Amino acid sequence: MSPASAAVRQAPQEVWDTLSQAERDAAYNNNAAVKDSAAWVEARDKAAPLFRAATPAHLDIPYGSGARQKLDIYPGKPGAPCLVFIHGGYWQRNTREVFAHYAEGLLAHGWSVAMPSYTLAPEARLGAIVAEMGAALDLIAKDGALYGLTGPVVVSGWSAGAQLAVMQLDHPAVAAGLAISGVYELAPLRDTFLNAALDLSDAEIAACSPLRHAPSPKPLAIAYGTAEVPALVHDSRALAAKRVAAHAPGALLPILGADHFSILDELRRPDGLLVRAALDLMAGAHA
Repeated sequence: MSPASAAVRQAPQEVWDTLSQAERDAAYNNNAAVKDSAAWVEARDKAAPLFRAATPAHLDIPYGSGARQKLDIYPGKPGAPCLVFIHGGYWQRNTREVFAHYAEGLLAHGWSVAMPSYTLAPEARLGAIVAEMGAALDLIAKDGALYGLTGPVVVSGWSAGAQLAVMQLDHPAVAAGLAISGVYELAPLRDTFLNAALDLSDAEIAACSPLRHAPSPKPLAIAYGTAEVPALVHDSRALAAKRVAAHAPGALLPILGADHFSILDELRRPDGLLVRAALDLMAGAHA
């Protein structure tokens, strides 16, 4: 790696005070960092409704009274594990519906998959969004069997959804977690364009940054793409290091060459690395 490349890959958190506003914004701008991100989003938005229309499912199940407090359940074999996948979008965009096809990989192994939506910022503050994911898991624990969910639950998420998944790892219904391309220390976000909707407070940053919490003793696999923005790579490695120091179980999974968008293909393909990671988690986890 050339000196210039090494500088580019340096974690911005390590030199945050020296960065311009444009550099701080760029540090967390996944759409701008991936040159074909628009094509990825377009392909995703075409594939998801086709999958959602063609796959047996229980759709639009309310877990609260809010308009977006609903989840979809794609049932697998009786007693099989269920992946609860939480979508990303920096807590301020996207829906569960446009990620539906990423259930394909684990459905092929007989698993169930549940996908909740949540109220977006600025309508909801971050703490309330975290609580909504707890409510969705409460519904799965209480009524999951009505929808074919009788096996252990693995909570997962991508990007902002990874932060929400890690925040719910200690939920009683959860056996293990799979965090993909997440942000686990929120303080830098307050200095970026993302904060216009989030309006993060000191208390919210402290309460909702997984890197500030004692690690859960439940298994957690932490995945990131090696072509992701350095800020996200930094947070994944830091969270894994914190868990190793606490003797908390779970692997760190760098996906070679994957960027913030292509990494999800590893969840969609039955032989994908994220599918394998979920399968491996169930080898030692118990609900």
